[in-house]
Amino acid sequence: LVERLWGENYFDGKAKVWKRSNDGADGVVLKRAFVQFVLDPIYQMFDAVMNEKTPVMEKMLTSLNITLKVEERNQPPKRLLKAIMQKFSPAAEALLEMFVVHLPSPAKAQAYRADILYSGPKDDRYIQSIKDCNPDGPLIMYVSKMVPTSDKGRFYAFGRVFSGKIRTGQKSRIMGANYEPGKKDDLYVKNVQRTVLMMGRFTEAVEDVPCGNVVGLVGVDQYL
Repeated sequence: LVERLWGENYFDGKAKVWKRSNDGADGVVLKRAFVQFVLDPIYQMFDAVMNEKTPVMEKMLTSLNITLKVEERNQPPKRLLKAIMQKFSPAAEALLEMFVVHLPSPAKAQAYRADILYSGPKDDRYIQSIKDCNPDGPLIMYVSKMVPTSDKGRFYAFGRVFSGKIRTGQKSRIMGANYEPGKKDDLYVKNVQRTVLMMGRFTEAVEDVPCGNVVGLVGVDQYL
């Protein structure tokens, strides 16, 4: 069914057949499969909840296998609709599934993106380690964003590890925005105070983070 949701696909309910045109068996203009099987049920649920058509709503909840708590059922229509839609199509689960299905893994993507990511020699061990997404290779991390912490004036250095593994207390070469290969301007060798996983507004300290993952660093913000 998923493959038929896109493009010129129509289902004639009376004739029980799929068609490539919108001409129904009894002359009725058919709706595209996506509209018929995805959008229309959502519109019907909106209408049943907002206009307090309880029997219709209950029937749809049963068919969708959605169970509501007592306190959720007693909410005003707008909040009730939100509770139903969160159970019908949780945004977090939908986004995560989309990432898993459609985005290549770091191990696959870095193999063909390494030449764009790395501006150094194309035959050294660093670019090879990026291509292999090698957790045992030299540490290479790109900091893409500075995120404010609860301490005034301090930031998490947030970015992605492309090679190696970054650890709490690890001594690292930090190359700032003005660093030029062969020179020592904007180049520092400092210890990473902490490595943290950043999950929305929450953080969790971890011992180390291997390549292919994003991480927040504590204690290096003044050098970037």
